[in-house]
Amino acid sequence: MKKLIHLVAGARPNFMKIAPIVRALQARAERFDFRIVHTGQHYDREMSDVFFEELGIPPPDFHLDAGGGSHAQQTAKIMLAYEGIACDDSPACVVVVGDVNSTLACSIVAKKLHLKVAHVEAGLRSGDMTMPEEVNRLVTDAISDWFFVTEAAGVENLLREGKAPRQVFFVGHVMVDNLFYQHDRLGRADRAAFQSEALKARLERYGVVTLHRPSNVDDPEALRAIIGALARVSRDLPLVFPVHPRTRANLQAAGVEIPDSIALTPPLSYMDFLNLWKDAAVVMTDSGGLQEETTALGVACLTMRENTERPVTVEQGTNVLVGTDPERIVAEAVKAIGGHGKAGRRPELWDGRAAERIVDELARVL
Repeated sequence: MKKLIHLVAGARPNFMKIAPIVRALQARAERFDFRIVHTGQHYDREMSDVFFEELGIPPPDFHLDAGGGSHAQQTAKIMLAYEGIACDDSPACVVVVGDVNSTLACSIVAKKLHLKVAHVEAGLRSGDMTMPEEVNRLVTDAISDWFFVTEAAGVENLLREGKAPRQVFFVGHVMVDNLFYQHDRLGRADRAAFQSEALKARLERYGVVTLHRPSNVDDPEALRAIIGALARVSRDLPLVFPVHPRTRANLQAAGVEIPDSIALTPPLSYMDFLNLWKDAAVVMTDSGGLQEETTALGVACLTMRENTERPVTVEQGTNVLVGTDPERIVAEAVKAIGGHGKAGRRPELWDGRAAERIVDELARVL
């Protein structure tokens, strides 16, 4: 008898993480059925039918339309909406990914209904309880049944927290699976309509910036300091800055001026953005996933945060944790621009086959 799997995603990066699992489940159609649950945590105009076609997966089976609100409001709306679906379907396993509110909400609902929960990207820890994502990670891992881990530090964290070794699986990273899949498709795609193509033709050599973390963009003084550092870097290397909507609003509210040497763009689609950053001299970010993706492709990365839950990108990869001190940001950027940035290697099991390992383990434990 086939086992039914629910795959939960709440935002665009979550779909990139479940996409390889979908493809691996499709390859085991004799053993599994699956349904994709889109919580609607983030509205994203880029998530059209073309988006799912690019990922090589079908559109979601369920739309919960949770929308925005405070963390509590959003989590509650997702829980209420998902409960009925989980009761009706009674899946053999609910697979949650990452560390967003959808991850937390659907894992709690599943456990209250005595359903099995598998957490993909489990065990990551920043040690910073002011991060909402850290709370989501800790609570989800406290109640999950199986843990699929991207790096050795995640295994160590889970075992230290009392998880049984038989529950913890070091499988590699589904985000890297998807990156390789999309990178391969990008090589065959018509890129003429990409905004990144025009930018690359004009700039030739450039850096890429992303900035969205509340601690960096919601405090006007912190935002001014980081933009000041980026402005100094852009004197030596033009920067391209796809601007998150909240970041753009905060820049305007704080009256922060952006020099012409920093090219602002709207948020780019996944393929358009990949086409941009894969050839950058340096990526400067406060994102979590981009730390990993740059390491996977060997692109220099400077992370403008005081901590990271992805230590393997620093210990083995191309990532340098520069914090938010402007002088350190500029100094490390100068190194990267001059070709003296940190060299790294791709971590163990980041080989594009993590999803296959996950599905193999689910076939065994279910």
